[in-house]
Amino acid sequence: MALERFDPEVRHMVIFEVLSGDSFVGDKGDRMRLFLTDAGYRKFQERQEEGEIKIQEHRKVTPDGHLHREHSRDRDCIR
Repeated sequence: MALERFDPEVRHMVIFEVLSGDSFVGDKGDRMRLFLTDAGYRKFQERQEEGEIKIQEHRKVTPDGHLHREHSRDRDCIR
């Protein structure tokens, strides 16, 4: 179990794929999971817009460490 998820500042869990060969984290083609603060998640969204990574899954992390999906209006989409 990833103990980072119990950090009181952590609010997001992302699974992402590295798309760029000069990425700040991992090598091109790597698939990784990280637990992030709000500020960290915003940076990941920016890096996705720049084409460096692709966020494949996002979950909200509750203060007690549980993971919850956020559903959009389209039931098949996860925010």
